Amino acid sequence: QVQLVESGGGLVQAGGSLRLSCAASGITFSITTMSWYRQAPGKEREWVATIVTNGYTNYASSVKGRFTISRDNAQNTMYLQMNSLKPEDTAVYYCKCIVRLADYWGQGTQVTVSS
Repeated sequence: QVQLVESGGGLVQAGGSLRLSCAASGITFSITTMSWYRQAPGKEREWVATIVTNGYTNYASSVKGRFTISRDNAQNTMYLQMNSLKPEDTAVYYCKCIVRLADYWGQGTQVTVSS
């Protein structure tokens, strides 16, 4: 059974930092591409960043240079380091993986950035 559990969200002032974690179980984590998405109130869920198995990363233009995605295969955990946070980064952040053509999502963690 695939399970993704996010943590690390919270309330932070603009310009601050947070680090999100996504703990995975039920998958062979080291060979699974992992991604972060976010959904702001009243908006559609949007892609934030992806890290593939060889460590290659890709970012949405809105977060490039401020966010860093990483993974620890020994701990089956993915991270999102978020720096220089802006009020428009306020959203529920989700981790996602695809296993055998099926999408799996975590329950999300709330990030709120105050101005």
